[in-house]
Amino acid sequence: MRKAERLFQIIQILRRSSRPVTAAQLANELEVAKRTIYRDIAHLIGQRVPVDGEAGFGYVLDPQYDMPPLMLTPDEIEAVLLGVQMVEKLGDAAITNAAKDVIAKITSTLPGDLLPFIAEPAVSLRPGDSIGGSMFDTRPLRRAIREGRKIKLEYCAVDGEVTHRIVWPVLLGYADARSLLIAWCESKQAFRHFRTERILDLEVLEETIGLSKRTLRQQWRQFRETELSESRPTP
Repeated sequence: MRKAERLFQIIQILRRSSRPVTAAQLANELEVAKRTIYRDIAHLIGQRVPVDGEAGFGYVLDPQYDMPPLMLTPDEIEAVLLGVQMVEKLGDAAITNAAKDVIAKITSTLPGDLLPFIAEPAVSLRPGDSIGGSMFDTRPLRRAIREGRKIKLEYCAVDGEVTHRIVWPVLLGYADARSLLIAWCESKQAFRHFRTERILDLEVLEETIGLSKRTLRQQWRQFRETELSESRPTP
């Protein structure tokens, strides 16, 4: 690993950690000696990168530090490419196009010596059919989730019954060969999973949920934990 790449990786590791990171931890992840880490930290501090800490205690990066222009390692490039391939298998056209746009933006900013990792990556998923295959447009759902807005659904149940519901969207998830809207249903007063291919019509309402996205998601996780614990067989 080149020194410039290693320095960038140190910044990345410190940036993603909420606790001080020791030289030993940095050395272990980057597969170098601790003395190399000490020299690199000294170099970063000399370049006015706001790293604080000391040997034996650990190092932290000022959260206000503004990263330099986009610079990725080969591992990061290949991780992004794998992610794009996984997204393509979902069969969600809008998300797939967004993922391809990310690759195009990354490609336009990479230095020439890293472009081969885009053109000929060392990793790939096995070719095959998409796991989703649905042409359902998820953009309104994702917008409602981001903006914390209620959704009016016209939904067809498995038995063919069509219902109209007001829901509070939590998350758009993917399971097996289908995509699911996870939401709090006002009529059922409970969390429900709606298969997107059974949504006949939807309208994103102007009315907001009235809870933060974080609170709503925490409540859903608590619901799931309770549901899972009750489904486990009694010893």
